[in-house]
Amino acid sequence: MDRTDRERRGRDIRTVDDVLRLLDGLFAPEADRWSSRGASWWDGFYADRDRPVPFFVAKPDENLVGYVDRGLIGGGGGGRALDLGCGPGRNALQLAAWGFAVDGVDLSPTAVAWAEERAREAGVGGGEGEGPRVRFHCGDVFALAGSELQLPGPYDLVYDSGCFHHLPPHRRISYLALLDQVLAPGGCFALTCFAAGGMGSELPDAELYRGSGLQGGLAYTADELRWIFGESELELEEVELRRMRDEPDDSLCFGEDFLWTALFRRGTGA
Repeated sequence: MDRTDRERRGRDIRTVDDVLRLLDGLFAPEADRWSSRGASWWDGFYADRDRPVPFFVAKPDENLVGYVDRGLIGGGGGGRALDLGCGPGRNALQLAAWGFAVDGVDLSPTAVAWAEERAREAGVGGGEGEGPRVRFHCGDVFALAGSELQLPGPYDLVYDSGCFHHLPPHRRISYLALLDQVLAPGGCFALTCFAAGGMGSELPDAELYRGSGLQGGLAYTADELRWIFGESELELEEVELRRMRDEPDDSLCFGEDFLWTALFRRGTGA
C-alpha cells in the first residue's frame, strides 16, 4: 500500500512517534503551545516587549542563582548547558556569564531574536575570532535534539523555566526521552513549573483530551513531579524541590511563588 492510499484510509499508526503525533492532533491548533504550529502564538506573546509580563525582565531565576551560589551546579566554567523554552534568554545569558557554553531553544523566532539581541549587548554572543558562549536555536526541541549539529549533547545542566508545564500529558514521554538523550551522567536537571494551588490547570490528564486544550498550562504537585522524574528510568536523584521565592521588584533575581523549583541529579551509571 503506497503512502497516498494509506493516508486516505487513515491507517498511519505504526510507531510510538505516530501515536504521539495523533494525540497532538486531538488538541485544537490554537491550543498548541508545544510544537512548531504553536510558534505564531508565542510570537504574538513576545511581540510587545513592554507588556507587564514578570519573566520579560532580564533577570535569572532566584533558584538558579542559589544553585550556583551553593555549589549545587558548577559555575566556574567548562560546563555545557541546555535551556529549554529559553524565551528572551534571561537564564541562558546568566549561565553564559558564569562560564557555561549554552544552547538555548525556543519555538518563537521573535523570542530568539530578542535573546540574540540581549546576548550581543551582554557580550556573550561571541566576538571576532571566538565562538559564542551562548547559541540560540529556533524550533521544536524534540526535533532539534535529533540533529547532532544543533543540539549535540551531552549537557552538564538541562534547565527548564516554564516549558514543561505547557506540554500535554503524552509529551511527557518525549520529554523524558529527551533528557535521557542529552543529559550527561552525573549532570543536573533543573525545572520551574506551575504549582498546584498556585497557577495552572488541575484537571486530570484524560479530561484535557476531552476538552482539547491545556487551560493555559498544567499545574503539578510535588509528589507528581517526584513520580514523573524521580521514579523514571533516568536515575534522577532529587536534590531540592520547593516553591520559588517571591522576589521584590528591586531584586536582581526573578521569583514568583506560584511556581515549583526542582533540582535533580542524574546517576553516574547512566
